[in-house]
Amino acid sequence: MLQRLSGLYLITDPCWGEQLVNKVESALQGGCRLVQYRNKNASAPQAAAESRELLALCRRYKTPLLINDNPSLAALIDADGVHIGQGDSDCRSARELLGPNKIIGVTCHSQLALAQEAQKAGADYVAFGRFFPSETKPEADQAPLSLIGEAKSQLRIPVVAIGGITLDNAPRIISLGADMLAVSHSLLSAEDCVHQTRAFAHYFSFSTRRVINDLKEPS
Repeated sequence: MLQRLSGLYLITDPCWGEQLVNKVESALQGGCRLVQYRNKNASAPQAAAESRELLALCRRYKTPLLINDNPSLAALIDADGVHIGQGDSDCRSARELLGPNKIIGVTCHSQLALAQEAQKAGADYVAFGRFFPSETKPEADQAPLSLIGEAKSQLRIPVVAIGGITLDNAPRIISLGADMLAVSHSLLSAEDCVHQTRAFAHYFSFSTRRVINDLKEPS
């Protein structure tokens, strides 16, 4: 049985080059709960080398590493799972390849129907977004914030929010029910990545979630 997915979810960005491993380690030190290796332009040998290095790092911190859109690479290095985008791999094929104990996440953009299909196909979580202007995917369509609540009411699996998540808007997203916040630029570009991660992680504490939800209740 997979552990319930919750907390801060880091997606790597190849623009950090040789600094990336140190950045990821800082995020792990700060309490990041899930890491996704994403490098669309890497050659196969480069992707294997980089993902293996990150996997060894994540193992030290007992944090799962997922591979973006490449179930074969995830199987090759025995990563903890894969994240699948629409139009790339498919969830059922990934599950057949990786087996029942690996994590599979699926991008669903702003479409609840895609999330329902992913859940039926065996996904362990679904990701919606972007919800705010994004440095990583500025061209992506914007999803309505109401989608989070709709998804939580209709799905049994965790909901991940992605796209332009910052310390300023994170409390609102969590208060709407998001199980995880997927971040890249707002974390990796921070001057103090450990401190930034801890600040994000703080919003997932029980007391903070309760306070945020209390603020939503009518008096």
